[in-house]
Amino acid sequence: MDYININKHAWNERAKVHFDSSFYDVPSFLAGNSSLTEIESAELTEVDGKSLLHLQCHFGLDTLSLARLGAKVTGVDLSDAAINKACELANQCRIDAEFVCADVYSYSASSQHSFDIVFTSFGAICWLPSLTQWAQVISDNLKSGGTFYMAEFHPVQDVLDGYPYFHKPEPDVVVEGSYTEADADEQTMVTWAHSLSEVINALIQAGIRIDAVNEFPFSPYNCFENLIEKQPNQFHSIVKGQSIPLVFSIKGTKS
Repeated sequence: MDYININKHAWNERAKVHFDSSFYDVPSFLAGNSSLTEIESAELTEVDGKSLLHLQCHFGLDTLSLARLGAKVTGVDLSDAAINKACELANQCRIDAEFVCADVYSYSASSQHSFDIVFTSFGAICWLPSLTQWAQVISDNLKSGGTFYMAEFHPVQDVLDGYPYFHKPEPDVVVEGSYTEADADEQTMVTWAHSLSEVINALIQAGIRIDAVNEFPFSPYNCFENLIEKQPNQFHSIVKGQSIPLVFSIKGTKS
């Protein structure tokens, strides 16, 4: 299955919808607001003056928000439509940023730089069949002593939505619209499940020392069904009266 081109087509279509959606709120970003959530803002600090690689950056709102904090940023995404929008935003905001259209695995083969920070967040790793290869890309692009940081949706939520918790070689092939617009055209998409232990072990095996793992009982985005907003921008999924983990974060250092 040519999952890269299937997903590239889907994300090209999504990029067009997302750029104009209230979910991403591009006008707010253009007015000077950051797209980073409270989780990344609290845990990924001291980016000023650091070179930063953002893997699977979509159309670059988080990448450019990090640039506004002083990072020298490079964003990578497989969607050329998204990368084009990211470049437009960078030019419009007069932010110095580099954007590269490539899938995660092929980018590593062409990259000629190493970075102080490698960053990825929210809804990224499910599109990748091998986390062993993903983690090696991270390690290959990090300087010795450099920081890796990720914030990602917790795989427990996937189980509630009917997907497996543990990884299997065969992908899940779904036909669905966008999480931002109820009436968006449906696209075929290819995903893989990855357990929390799989993520951690892949990073360790690639030479990333794990410094912190955190789990959060809320999502900063209202992007799943039946979420309850207990505090502003903190959406909970309640199972048998209790909030389940919806987000995890990992911070590590290249040995």
